[in-house]
Amino acid sequence: MFDKFPILRATRDGIKEMEDIVVKEFHLTIILNEHELVTLLCSPEKLDFLAIGFLLSEGLINSKRDIKEMDLDVEGNLVRVATKKPQKFPKDIPSKRLIGSSGGKGASPFAGIDTQSKIDTSIHVSPSEVLDLIDQFVYRSELFESTGGVHGAALCDTKNILVFSEDIGRHNAIDKVFGECLLRDMPTDDRLLVTSGRVSSEILSKAARRRTPLLISKSAPTNLGVQFAHEVGITLIGFVREKRMNIYTHRWRVLSHGN
Repeated sequence: MFDKFPILRATRDGIKEMEDIVVKEFHLTIILNEHELVTLLCSPEKLDFLAIGFLLSEGLINSKRDIKEMDLDVEGNLVRVATKKPQKFPKDIPSKRLIGSSGGKGASPFAGIDTQSKIDTSIHVSPSEVLDLIDQFVYRSELFESTGGVHGAALCDTKNILVFSEDIGRHNAIDKVFGECLLRDMPTDDRLLVTSGRVSSEILSKAARRRTPLLISKSAPTNLGVQFAHEVGITLIGFVREKRMNIYTHRWRVLSHGN
């Protein structure tokens, strides 16, 4: 997950030689039904989960039952996925896309999402539970602590982290989480998604597709992220740091649980 390089560390007190840990970057090409779909710039772990999570986020598969077979070739930097039914590719998805670690345009982030059917769940969380989850999340990220070069994502209940992934891309980290949940038959409704990154409309769409009712981030949302969260019924909480947080949408899931 990382390499070591000799560097010069410069400070006001002078310069010294030392070794630095740098996160690895990997190129993964996803081939769906013999169609070269995309190459993702990512971190070289949980690549099977990443591929399946990406296909979920793009709306190209919807359940584990859609998958006929999958073959991961790490040496060849590719994964082949075959579905049980022929796949019709949307016209706005070109072949051989390259998506950088910061994300990029796939299908429309709202394609296939019913914004008229809001996510309805009885799950509630208290502010103290949110802060406790963020504390767990921060301590879980050993690679970030070592390199400062990755984002993290986690699926949680109100008390504990259930699935955790890291990647150089914030989109990839979330896709890895949802891909793992799909392949391991783990439910994502009545759960909380925690991310270290900025919450854009694309990030919200990933949670909406899996019917995950709460999204918590250490960072800021975008205006479209807030609007989309309101429309689909997701409680969006941002800037969770130290002893504070901003609750942007559907605050009843937090406030009705008390402090």
